[in-house]
Amino acid sequence: MPRTSIVKPAARQPPRVGAALAALRQGRGLSLAELSRLAGVSKSMLSQIERHQANPTVAVVWRLATALGVGVGELLGEERRAGPLLATLPAHATPLLTSLDGQCELRILGPIELAGQIEWYALTVQPGGTLASQPHEPGSREHLSMHAGALDVQAGGESARVRRGETARYAVDVAHSIHNPGRTVAQAWLVVLHPG
Repeated sequence: MPRTSIVKPAARQPPRVGAALAALRQGRGLSLAELSRLAGVSKSMLSQIERHQANPTVAVVWRLATALGVGVGELLGEERRAGPLLATLPAHATPLLTSLDGQCELRILGPIELAGQIEWYALTVQPGGTLASQPHEPGSREHLSMHAGALDVQAGGESARVRRGETARYAVDVAHSIHNPGRTVAQAWLVVLHPG
C-alpha cells in the first residue's frame, strides 16, 4: 500500500530490514541499480532502506523479496515454522506504519505472506492529515470503508468524500491520496488488491 516511512519508539518499531536486504543483495552480487531494476524500487529508496533511514511498506518488501528470490519473512527476520490451527496476536505484535509527520497510521492486519496479493489495514488519519501514494502495479485497487469521520479520496483526476458507513473502491495504479478534511480523527478499514 502506501509508500510511507516509519518513525516510532523502539518498542513499537517495525523490523529493520536494511541489514538483511544489504546482505541478500551483496550475496547475490547485485548492485543497488541492478536490484532497483529487478524490483521496480528506486535506487535512492533502496539506499535509504539499507541505511535504516526508511522502512519499506509491505508491498515494497514483497517486491524486494520476489526480486531476491526469498520469502518475505526472510527480509523481516521471521523464523519459519508451522502455524497453529488458531492464533491470536496481542495489539503490540501487530505492525504499525506511521507517516513521518505522524498524521497517518496504518496497522497491518493481514498476514505478511499475503503481501503483494491482498493487504488489509486499520487506517487512522489525524485532522488535516494526508496519505499520498505513488501508483502501484497496473490493475491494483483499494477499498476504503469508513468507520469514523470522513476522508477525501483522490485517484488520478477523480475525487470523492467518503463518510462513516460508506465504502470507496478505486484504482491505485495511478497517483492517489487519502485526506482528512475534518476536525476529528478519521478511522477506516483499507484493503489493497493486487492483480493476480
